[in-house]
Amino acid sequence: MLTSDFDYHLPPELIAQTPAEPRDSSRLLVMDRQTGALQHKRFFDLGEFLNAGDLLVLNETKVYKARLITADGIEIFLLRPEGDHWLVIAKPGRKLKPGTMLRFEDGQTAMVKIKHDDGTIIVDFKKSTYEIFAWTDRIGKVPIPPYIDSGRRTQDVGRLATDYQTVYAKHSGSVAAPTAGFHFTTELIEKLKKQGVNFAAVTLHVGLGTFRPIKSDKIEDHIMHEEWIDVPETTRSAIHDTRAHGGRVIAVGTTTVRALESEINRGFTNIFIKPGYQFKSIDGLITNFHLPKSTLLILVSAFAGRDLILKAYAEAIEKNYRFYSFGNAMLII
Repeated sequence: MLTSDFDYHLPPELIAQTPAEPRDSSRLLVMDRQTGALQHKRFFDLGEFLNAGDLLVLNETKVYKARLITADGIEIFLLRPEGDHWLVIAKPGRKLKPGTMLRFEDGQTAMVKIKHDDGTIIVDFKKSTYEIFAWTDRIGKVPIPPYIDSGRRTQDVGRLATDYQTVYAKHSGSVAAPTAGFHFTTELIEKLKKQGVNFAAVTLHVGLGTFRPIKSDKIEDHIMHEEWIDVPETTRSAIHDTRAHGGRVIAVGTTTVRALESEINRGFTNIFIKPGYQFKSIDGLITNFHLPKSTLLILVSAFAGRDLILKAYAEAIEKNYRFYSFGNAMLII
């Protein structure tokens, strides 16, 4: 299939710059993927569409301050640890070659070890992973997406770090948030539990695999970067038990889907879900409105059908829904 088959026009003013307040007041477009029917609700209405015994699966990854600036103004974007070193991308990165020493304003240094053909770089900080997380927490910046305006990027760091995180985040390792989870509040989660809805968790640390644009004309030519996942056996068991008792498994976010649909429980996955894929683990999906021609839009199209998804997006645009990370949500059942 052509990448251009998953394109659409979005008016720039519909790109959300801040989350809804409170979070569960965001709009919710409910799609019946069998009939194509659409309903317009609020996220706090989610319980109307869930039954006792249904299972919501969350991605408990936590965003860390992965964006660093060197003393001479080079942006170093940490992706993930690779043994004793780190995989990063740099902007501008053209002049960085193996042996280049990076210096940061607090005196920390790092050396470029390897530069890959895809633009990623292996860097040695001579610190443990724990020490790097502690260091970036002090001097790093929240890696919010480029479509968030510059004024928002320079606002109070503490507020931004809170906004760009789910309320249930636990395990540091993501350079981008699993944004479908932004709409949940602790109060909504407790309300759903009292209704009899069950919860389970996975971890997928979001990296290049999720947010790197597709550059090939055909989606089949796109290769996903690996991302680390952990799917506990308790979650696999909860899915089995839910199905055995007639409940539905609903993934919160495309990253949760990719973790559940991977054939491993723990390790790296580069699964790319596209139309024609046969889903094994989920019956429903909570997701945001995604960028044109993105792997995320392709995944939801695989689940609900490309034509139905693009029709829903067109209606959301007509009704002034907010798009992307801080935007509104869809429930596909």
